[in-house]
Amino acid sequence: MDWTSGYVSDIEYTSGFYREQSPDWLNFVCLLAGIAPVDLQQPFTYCELGFGRGLTAQLLAAGHPAGQFYAADFNPAHVAGARALAAEAGLTNLTLLENSFEELAQGQAELPQFDFITLHGIYSWVTADNRQHIVRFINRYLKPGGVVYLSYNAMPGWSAALPLQRLLVEYADAFPARSDLQIKGATEFIAQLEEVQAGYLTAHPGLKARLDSLKTANPHYLVHEYLHKHWQPLFHADVARDLAQAKMTFAGNAELIYAFPTLFLSEARRQLIERLPHPDMRETLTDYLLNTAFRKDVFVRGARQLGARRQAELLAQVGLALTVPRAAATVKLKLPIGEVSGREDFYLAVFDALAERPHSLLELTQLPALAGQGLQTVAQIAALLTAANQAAFFFPPPADNPAAARLNAVLAAQTRYSDEHQALCSPLLSSGISVSYLDRLMLAAIHQRAELTPDALARAAWQLMAPSGRRLQSDGATLQSEAENLALLQAHARDFLASRLPLWRTLRLL
Repeated sequence: MDWTSGYVSDIEYTSGFYREQSPDWLNFVCLLAGIAPVDLQQPFTYCELGFGRGLTAQLLAAGHPAGQFYAADFNPAHVAGARALAAEAGLTNLTLLENSFEELAQGQAELPQFDFITLHGIYSWVTADNRQHIVRFINRYLKPGGVVYLSYNAMPGWSAALPLQRLLVEYADAFPARSDLQIKGATEFIAQLEEVQAGYLTAHPGLKARLDSLKTANPHYLVHEYLHKHWQPLFHADVARDLAQAKMTFAGNAELIYAFPTLFLSEARRQLIERLPHPDMRETLTDYLLNTAFRKDVFVRGARQLGARRQAELLAQVGLALTVPRAAATVKLKLPIGEVSGREDFYLAVFDALAERPHSLLELTQLPALAGQGLQTVAQIAALLTAANQAAFFFPPPADNPAAARLNAVLAAQTRYSDEHQALCSPLLSSGISVSYLDRLMLAAIHQRAELTPDALARAAWQLMAPSGRRLQSDGATLQSEAENLALLQAHARDFLASRLPLWRTLRLL
């Protein structure tokens, strides 16, 4: 019997951090929607289903030492690797399980009731039976008032690409091999179809971005995105009906821009949506208007609506910190809906304040430039800056968090072997933050007690990366000599010391 149920398991998934799975992020989504969040000042429980390489669960467990985290995956290679890294970092509040969704739904693992249950991408990759097991697990283990995050490939945005995915699977099946070799052969075959101008491809010019990604994306990602036998993009209305079996109601989209419809929907489109009688229909119609291909849904079991006063009290406690140097902060915000320009006087005042130190949203309302604007305006600014990766909101963090420092040291040390784990834990944010290979290399050098000078950091970094055969690139060319690599490392170290090191200290990465 095939234990994979058609799910690709011979190639491990990529090691990614997905910030929308953070308890703080999900609470903020609830707050923006006027729904009572989970109290993170009290001990809480969290579960991730299908954790892949485990980086998200590890970063979140390190960021929340008072939380008890559980994560399950049926792939033993994923579980073994994640357990080894968690043990090295001393994450005592993280339990990693090797179980199928069916086993979990049947109660074969000893688990508590959870405040949060999250899944990234899994729901549209597994069989219909496994989707039902997931719903039964939620129904069995989620607390009243608990929150579920569930992201998935969505319709109608995938409609044009359905034949592409089918062809990739059929071609791969015709040439049995390891999955990364199958996807390589299949993508080369698609490139040949492009060359002969296959009618399907020429009739769908909107596929260009997907076709380009087949040539450039990580093969491990492509395998898991396209080659699952039961892969099926889903309509929001169907997912909402599934979750209703576990007494769940839709709270909002974890893409923060969607909390502000006036920013992405015209008046005519909003009126069209508002004519529909049911919220699931309205949300699904929005997907038709935007041609949504991926959704990040947040559901709550027993949503409690907040009054305006209580919502304002909770928003006032939220903090905001820059995640880019002040010089890189811009009013032109790159968002999932495209580029949006923020009101210059508001945003520049916020940038200047945050460059001095993190501020609470209440403190930001007291800036002269934002006088009279109120918490809702500032909350929108915080949401958009976070969505644009220029800032990050946070709730009051724990005073002391040695677990984050231990995990960051382990992740930085991994740079001597690979570029897999591309994030670190920020104790201020109680969450992960994406960090480049070279910056993690700088952190590894600092942990080796290199002096904080460009030359010392560059030499320590070179000693870490050189034995693995890794070399830097400049203008598309690989630098072979030690002198060339050291020169580029020194330039990066100067920039790191001048701009990112002060930012890292604010985010408590050091």
